[in-house]
Amino acid sequence: MTIKKLIALAVLLALPDLTTSAVAAETSHTNRLAKEKSPYLLQHQHNPVDWYPWGEEAFEKAKKENKPIFLSVGYSTCHWCHVMERESFENPAIAKLMNENFINIKVDREERPDIDQVYMTFVQATTGHGGWPMSVWLTPDLKPFVGGTYFPPEDRSGMPGFPSVLKKIASAWKTDRQNIVTSSDHLLERLRSAVDHSASSGQVGSELRDKAYRQFASNFDAKLGGFGSAPKFPRPVAFNFLYDLYGTAPESEEGKRALEMTLTTLRKMAEGGIHDHVGGGFHRYSVDQFWHVPHFEKMLYDQAQLATAYLTAFQITREPLLEKTARDILDYVRRDLTDKDGGFYSAEDADSLLAQGKPEHAEGAFYVWTQKEIEALLGREHAKIFGYHYGIEDKGNAPAASDTHGEFKGKNILIQRHHMGETAKKFGLTEEKTEQLLTESRKILFDARAKRPRPHLDDKILTAWNGLMISAFARASQVLDDPAYLETANKAADFIQQKLYREDTKTLLRSYRQGASEVNGFASDYAFLIQGLLDLYEASFDVGRIQWAMKLQQRQDELFGDPKSGGYFSTTGSDANVLLRMKEADDMAEPSPNSIAALNLLRIGYMLDQNDARQRAEQTIKAFAKQLEAAPSSMPQMLVALSWSRSKPKQIVIAGKADDAAARAMLREVHRHFVPHEVLILADGGPGQQFFADRVEFMKSVTKIDNQPTTYVCENFVCQLPTNDLPQLAKLLTERKRNAVQ
Repeated sequence: MTIKKLIALAVLLALPDLTTSAVAAETSHTNRLAKEKSPYLLQHQHNPVDWYPWGEEAFEKAKKENKPIFLSVGYSTCHWCHVMERESFENPAIAKLMNENFINIKVDREERPDIDQVYMTFVQATTGHGGWPMSVWLTPDLKPFVGGTYFPPEDRSGMPGFPSVLKKIASAWKTDRQNIVTSSDHLLERLRSAVDHSASSGQVGSELRDKAYRQFASNFDAKLGGFGSAPKFPRPVAFNFLYDLYGTAPESEEGKRALEMTLTTLRKMAEGGIHDHVGGGFHRYSVDQFWHVPHFEKMLYDQAQLATAYLTAFQITREPLLEKTARDILDYVRRDLTDKDGGFYSAEDADSLLAQGKPEHAEGAFYVWTQKEIEALLGREHAKIFGYHYGIEDKGNAPAASDTHGEFKGKNILIQRHHMGETAKKFGLTEEKTEQLLTESRKILFDARAKRPRPHLDDKILTAWNGLMISAFARASQVLDDPAYLETANKAADFIQQKLYREDTKTLLRSYRQGASEVNGFASDYAFLIQGLLDLYEASFDVGRIQWAMKLQQRQDELFGDPKSGGYFSTTGSDANVLLRMKEADDMAEPSPNSIAALNLLRIGYMLDQNDARQRAEQTIKAFAKQLEAAPSSMPQMLVALSWSRSKPKQIVIAGKADDAAARAMLREVHRHFVPHEVLILADGGPGQQFFADRVEFMKSVTKIDNQPTTYVCENFVCQLPTNDLPQLAKLLTERKRNAVQ
């Protein structure tokens, strides 16, 4: 069998990134994964498959026995990963085929994004699709030659069954091994060429922002919010770009439209079934265009970025719905995704058991309701009000087209069908009374739901995602003037510093679960944590946070930086078993570490007047000039960095003590306004100010006026007249002309 035929075999339907919690088969078999910490690997510890973790033991066995490797990559809350486990990996006959013909390796993509990135690039290049579980066959020296995603347990609907694929690949390896090895060499070289990071030529023009805006505007769903049709994914990086466009030109037609697109989407999401109206937080995505039927998995990175998006929306509009939604995300994370020592857990699964002690489970089981359940809990009269507001129907409210497997027949997914005023008018109540009744009803449902079997919790603590969440809590403490959120952010940062930072080498580790992993941090871990620490400094004015951020930035430059072409590789390149050293460009569910690094460098550059940091930011942006030119909407967060680099960011310096009432009033005024490009510094007359004065000459002369806390609003540390008058401060903050992108 030729390599082309093998690749053709692997071209299959790329199923969406869905999730559930697997119930392990009752078996006496235990494999090597039992010694691992990853929740995903532990879910497979009792498969009859002779799984190995990624490592030398597996590689040596493959070489010694001259067997190909079967690599399976997924994550613990991945629905189709669990489907394939139940159908194939728990099947003794299929496991026997795997064990006899392959060395089988399991990888948690969240723990090892570097491995995932390399082989997903191969799968997408050879099949045109991608997703998880990812299934890849490798030569003993780790070069891929066939790849795909989910395979059914038998031939089905034109898709090859997993046993058929196994048999054909095993046969080809035995009869045509040399050709496979040679072809894998050629494929790897082609991949290396495709991910070549030679320096881009030319400048990055500001017109790319206009091009990206037009792309988003053309895909915007003006009625229901979001971009494109079903399935609809939240994409907070797009909101960040649109906020930036609005903030730099709020009176322009484009600026107004950018804000309108963002606010419409956020409001529709808050009303939709993608939003957990009972417990708070957001599910991964909506399977329909209405934001009604979600895929029920909850991811930490979504909560972090959406909380920030809602906070900014509230900062601009002062709209209560947006504040409420931000708070319920943050409170959900504090309640359900926070370790007792302060770190944040990774995710909650989509599926859960239908009943305690029974094996049957279903997606959304924890979250959906029958009308009878609601009537029994709330009483008939209150159930009518609640049902009207949240769209409860006797036969269930999930549209048939959105429930292709019939999982939600007779069930209701809460979706806000009416505004408070409409519900109040319908039942002859005041809005205040209606809101009180709905709040009490949600609490009753919350308490009842807590007695159901909970979805699986992925309790590993990832440095990168914790960095995003630290940013969200730090921002919340500012915008909502709530010190409890600052305490949460500080506790998480302390956790990372104590558990996932090696002081002797100034390096980060990737993850923590029952102890730190041995996996070193990646570029995203550094970039996202540095951003969190910069946000935390601006919320707390603890210079220890910015000092640590500077150390981490130096190590990121040393470990991941590309001095020749600019930007940052995802990995250090020190692991020879990771065949490609790649740079992440796309801002997708998570922002690219390169986009965040460029912003971090700009913020450090303007905080500490470091021209070399600003130059490294420019080099990082220019490293992706080709992609920005070809598809600017694929890198919206990098366009925010571009906007920063072309503007005159404001340096807002407050002279005064952080606990001084007048200084706090000035800080509240600063936080009332959305200023797209600004850094905030406290000149406290003590060690905090001295830290900046040692680096910035101007900071030596910053002082209070008339012994009153005073604000200086500056550009490049050239300041307008200092003021301790709040209306004048508001005027200085909202003046946009000098801050416009050039």
